[in-house]
Amino acid sequence: MDLIQAINPLYSLCGFAVGALVGMTGVGGGALMTPLLILLFGIHATTAVGTDLLYACVTKTGGTAVHGWLRTVEWRVVRRLAAGSVPATAFTLLALSFVNLHGHTANRVIATMLGLALTTSIALVFRQQILEFYAARVGTLDPGRTRILTIAVGAALGVLVTISSVGAGALGVTALLLLYRELPITRIVGSDIAHAVPLTLVAGIGHWALGSIDWPLLGSLLVGSLPGIAFGSYVSVRLPALALRLVLAAVLFLVAAQLLF
Repeated sequence: MDLIQAINPLYSLCGFAVGALVGMTGVGGGALMTPLLILLFGIHATTAVGTDLLYACVTKTGGTAVHGWLRTVEWRVVRRLAAGSVPATAFTLLALSFVNLHGHTANRVIATMLGLALTTSIALVFRQQILEFYAARVGTLDPGRTRILTIAVGAALGVLVTISSVGAGALGVTALLLLYRELPITRIVGSDIAHAVPLTLVAGIGHWALGSIDWPLLGSLLVGSLPGIAFGSYVSVRLPALALRLVLAAVLFLVAAQLLF
């Protein structure tokens, strides 16, 4: 009964909406949930980031299960990304352990970094142009360089996600589209979601150790997000994602402006 009473329906509704978007597009987890917690519910930035990381881990585990069942995960790509992201996450957490994460200055810094990270929403709007420019200037990479660059992308995501909980979707999906142009978008999205599981697990446990988790809030979010991402992952192979990406990019841009200014 206490557990049921601790569930906040509004948090759960937000969890469902964000989970569905993540399942359909691979984007929107930290990019939407963390700003919602800060701007709409007044949660401290550090607590919002830490709670969102564990929320994302559990949610994307559900999404990975659905994408795995649909055979839309490229596991070699997931392994390469994790080879870069997990060590980078560990080093970033070590650096954060020397900072007072619950002070006003840290709150402002994290909110600003979150706003800057959300500007990656531009990659959603101009993704096709970015892909065409890349194809014309770079061409096809050999397998060795592709592997190294994938690990480097994973490392960059590890740092960014650990600090702001944002980047694995908008940046991760775009980077994978550039590096693996032979893969269909559904496999790119599935692989990005699968990679987010070890990344957010390590980062979330680290934030837990730093005291940045709100457990009742986490429970409320998961009540909505698990069915949400299962629904979104299931329909991802049936709906065109372009309109969703454009709407999502516009929302992310407005949220970034609010956080920065």
